[in-house]
Amino acid sequence: MPILYTRHRLIKLIACLVLASISNAHAAGRYSLTVSPETQIDYKVSAAKGNDLFIWLPSEAGPQANDATLAQALARHGIEVWRVDLLEAHFLPTVESSLDQIPADDMRALIDHAYRTTHKRVFVVTTGRGAIPVLRGAQQWQQHHPQETYLGGIILIGPKFYVETPDPGEAGEIMPIVEASNLPIFILQADQSPWYWKLPQTIAALEKNGSDVFVQRLKNVRDRFDFRPEATESERALTRKMPQLLLDALKLLESLPQQARQAVAVTKPTPPVRMGKKDRTLQTYKGNPTPPALALPQLSGKPLDLAQLRGKVVLVNFWATWCPPCVFEMPSMQRLSDHFKGQAFTILAVNMAEDDVAVQRFLSAKVHVNFPIVLDKDGAALKRWGVFAFPTTYVVDKKGDIRYALFGGLEWDSPEIKQKIAALLGE
Repeated sequence: MPILYTRHRLIKLIACLVLASISNAHAAGRYSLTVSPETQIDYKVSAAKGNDLFIWLPSEAGPQANDATLAQALARHGIEVWRVDLLEAHFLPTVESSLDQIPADDMRALIDHAYRTTHKRVFVVTTGRGAIPVLRGAQQWQQHHPQETYLGGIILIGPKFYVETPDPGEAGEIMPIVEASNLPIFILQADQSPWYWKLPQTIAALEKNGSDVFVQRLKNVRDRFDFRPEATESERALTRKMPQLLLDALKLLESLPQQARQAVAVTKPTPPVRMGKKDRTLQTYKGNPTPPALALPQLSGKPLDLAQLRGKVVLVNFWATWCPPCVFEMPSMQRLSDHFKGQAFTILAVNMAEDDVAVQRFLSAKVHVNFPIVLDKDGAALKRWGVFAFPTTYVVDKKGDIRYALFGGLEWDSPEIKQKIAALLGE
């Protein structure tokens, strides 16, 4: 005999079913997840009614004030956002090396908890060095759930995949988890960044074991553009567009077939990660002393070839107008040039991939120098010289060999630097 429902009973039944389906869902607020007796992860929820959920992990710079604004904007578009600070959960300082210490189990537990609580498809979003614990946690999730598809992919904003920034002359080493990943990955990459020039290597590493990788170039902005106190107008404008950029990335990842992806074992040992920052001093160069080719046009259009400067001590500096340490050190470079005026010394400043009008405007308005500026418009010289950071500087002796190098800004007219240059001039 069929069961008959009055309109009132039917409405009540539907309401009960709806309440049952969301009984585990969170409203907006702050919650905790206990991963182990020693670890409790707090997370802040910006609730939404859609079917997708972002787990948002901050970078090595820690949570930013703009994160909450961005989460609220995404929630208005139907994307639930969980903001998590795993450094706080482990009482770790907000430095780059701390993110490498986060257990993979934390991220795996968060992905599981997010799905069990909301039954939404989960995507993980992070910035900078946050890419490493996210990739590790996603891999562990795959190992625990080889047939599941509720982890939809990862969105990385300016990710850092290398063990560390190598000294000039040393080869950069990509973290082993990058090559072992098999995930849908969308990268938002600022083009005013050293990591922009490493995309061919990092994309190849991610794709090695099956990851689908998509990249959107963010023009005329630097890494951390969305929370720089000295942000340019271009960076502020792009920050306002971030919700739409993330929605577009999500749309593309959602368009991929939902299929289980098999985790790949990490076969390489994870190298030790340096704690703290490197010393910024002019060090003896440890790479091949023969410099790569460097023949580029000057601002005037006249070509200049490093090989033609044999017999002089040459300070080769890779720089950009948007790089604060580069701008900081240029006046001291001019003072160093003035100090050795009339001697066999010159500075060759290689501008990275900017147009000559922008460079000329910068030199006219902000920094006045009289040493040669050459333009590496396509980044080919940067790649040949293995530049990983701006600024990077090499000192070439009279015979044409690289003798010293460093990355990072420096006061170039210090007594120590003058002494080293004078010694090379005396050889």
